Amino acid sequence: MTAGPATPVLEARKITKTFPGVIANQDVDFDLHEGEIHCLLGENGAGKSTLMNVLYGLYEPTGGEIAVRGEAVRFASSADAIARGIGMVHQHFQLIPTFTVAENVALGDEVTTKYGSLDVAATRRRIIEIGDRYGLAVDPDATVGELSVGVQQRVELIKALERDAEILILDEPTAVLTPGEVDDFFDVVRTLVDKGKSIIFITHKLREVLAVADRITVLRSGRTVGSADPATATEQDLANLMVGRDVVFTVEKPPANPGAPALSLRGVTVTDERSVDTCRSIDLTVRAGEIFGIAGVEGNGQRELVEAVTGMRTPSSGTILLGDDDITNASPRTIADLGVGHVPEDRNRHGVVGPFSIADNMVLNQYHHAPFSRGFLRKDGPIREQATRLVEQFDVRTPGIDVPVATLSGGNQQKVIVAREMSRPLRLLVVAQPTRGLDVGSIEFIHQRIVQMRDDGAAVLLVSAELDEIL
Repeated sequence: MTAGPATPVLEARKITKTFPGVIANQDVDFDLHEGEIHCLLGENGAGKSTLMNVLYGLYEPTGGEIAVRGEAVRFASSADAIARGIGMVHQHFQLIPTFTVAENVALGDEVTTKYGSLDVAATRRRIIEIGDRYGLAVDPDATVGELSVGVQQRVELIKALERDAEILILDEPTAVLTPGEVDDFFDVVRTLVDKGKSIIFITHKLREVLAVADRITVLRSGRTVGSADPATATEQDLANLMVGRDVVFTVEKPPANPGAPALSLRGVTVTDERSVDTCRSIDLTVRAGEIFGIAGVEGNGQRELVEAVTGMRTPSSGTILLGDDDITNASPRTIADLGVGHVPEDRNRHGVVGPFSIADNMVLNQYHHAPFSRGFLRKDGPIREQATRLVEQFDVRTPGIDVPVATLSGGNQQKVIVAREMSRPLRLLVVAQPTRGLDVGSIEFIHQRIVQMRDDGAAVLLVSAELDEIL
């Protein structure tokens, strides 16, 4: 095949990818043209990341073929895709926190001096040059672990551009960004396209799709189910196409009936790892049967406040009461046993244990209680029964309860956490960024569950950077 002006720069032809017990992609067609932003939509577990991992050489397709500028190619690894001008920015960044920006960019593509030593100066110059050209200014000597999430994402983009990527795959690039960072990121994306790059943009946020896309393709259950023109499509159209049914964007809830105080903070001050007071003299009360929202841009003390309430961090002063119980210095296990559920903002670090099975993750904070154990003996039967019931009840897309939770999509990992925390009697439910990275159908479901917990009498402390969610 000869490449011409209308030839896609990247094309997936009838791509099928299977894993034991599951078909992740089936006969998927997808293409990207030069200088366009092609958005890929789909529910959690629809096969979006799998398809992108095939296009980037991380997975070998079970069937179908890939073409770059009209030429059929076979990628044995991501190095082959990079050599063909494809770069990918993953949802979970592939950075080493203790390395500098320059060291991270150089890793795997090291530039050496004539004496064979690492030429960090050359990498630094390249980072500054790319930053100036694409609006991605980053300090090459900064330690990555000390950078904000938005700046870390810039480092990932610089890594791809330093390797001469002409095609960029951006997997959920705005999932962890603040509203201001999202605006900055869109400016960068438009600059990249103006400079001749072609971009595949994966996201769940329908407003962003309509704002940034040139074309939209929708996957459902591993298959291509349709496409849409962002100039004429609506959020409702896209949501219905993704989920296969009418999606309700408004949260239906009856009036609250607040009861007695369930959580009380009195003069609580919390200090972070830098010995900086991120919360100062906080007073608040959350009553049974109500949802108490905390809004604001991330990084203003919300994380530390949640960690103090759930026992992950000890306040430097003040008192935290759960009803009449003083839990100021209590452990996470003690607080959980007192009837507090916690959906953390960082599901990978604090919500699940990746190598553990779904069944084990469903009882992480209950395994020491009946019916899941007797004395020091674990009882597998009740654990498996619990997992089977919750997987069905919370619509966790998985080939089985024995697979490691790390193999699930981010949204399905979130469903595992929500299922574990919301399936037991609670006095207080603490939810931080509960719908981050989730599709519209899952968001609708989790909002309904939060309201149900309120109506069942639990107090809910909801922390979110999404103002629409708070409202």
